[in-house]
Amino acid sequence: MSGVSIPASDDDAVILGAGPSFRPGERATVRLRDAGPEDPPRYAPEWLELRESADATARAHDLLDPLRIRLANLPGRAGGVVIHDIGCGTGSMGRWLAPHLDGAQHWVLHDRDPYLLHFAAVASPRSAADGSRVTVETRRGDVGRLTPDALKGASLVTASALLDVLTRDEIDTLAAACAGAGCPALLTLSVAGRVELTPSDPLDQEIAEAFNAHQRRSGLLGPDAITAAAEAFSEHGATVQVHPSPWRLGPGEKALTAQWLRGWVGAAVEQRPELRERADRYLTERLAACAAGELSVVVHHSDLLALCRPKGGAA
Repeated sequence: MSGVSIPASDDDAVILGAGPSFRPGERATVRLRDAGPEDPPRYAPEWLELRESADATARAHDLLDPLRIRLANLPGRAGGVVIHDIGCGTGSMGRWLAPHLDGAQHWVLHDRDPYLLHFAAVASPRSAADGSRVTVETRRGDVGRLTPDALKGASLVTASALLDVLTRDEIDTLAAACAGAGCPALLTLSVAGRVELTPSDPLDQEIAEAFNAHQRRSGLLGPDAITAAAEAFSEHGATVQVHPSPWRLGPGEKALTAQWLRGWVGAAVEQRPELRERADRYLTERLAACAAGELSVVVHHSDLLALCRPKGGAA
């Protein structure tokens, strides 16, 4: 994968679609533009399942109270809320958020992968925090050209690990659509471009810089996405809050850490092939430390809550 040697056993085999590396012919789970060789990777359901617990722990709970207050004051709230989950994958965002919100909820799950949509629908939560009913529907197709009409009736737009695979124009489109529909947006787990490994290694920084460059390929924003999104929503009159949401991976998350390492190093080598020999040795050593319970990693992310001005005169 990406020129980095990977042990051949089934236990050590990399999950296709885990992290940012991909093979020819793979396509993005969320199709954001016409398909092309530079599309972001398709994320394998095994990878999404592996990271779900870490995602749930990392998301910024401090953003929930202002979100609840806004949703409680939306016009038409008595009939429940309609939540659009963009690039839903296996539906982990709904499984995390629905039980944190009171009242009836209808989730509209967007993804281009029919298998993931089916999984998300089947595994969706059935009740809200107060026991109210949660229902779902699925929509397959491109989501890069969202309009206020597409979000008509939406109470909230959510996404997880999405902003960093968007271009600036796509983020502007998303912000404009949410503002035009008058609905808030909760956009979680955008990469921040910073990683801390303990114990440290002299190659850590070089790998991180190459990975960040890979994230910015072909006009994608990568670690610049959270700042671009905050600016875009602010320009549309939204009140924006950003909170850290780091993964903190220790001995209890060995499987996730190992898969993340393979993807992280693989993307760095794909960006800078001259790193291959040193990166191969580095990855082998890091995986051994991970297996021995001697490695901890903090992968920094950010969550963004944009409170767009609601339609209908609500405060």
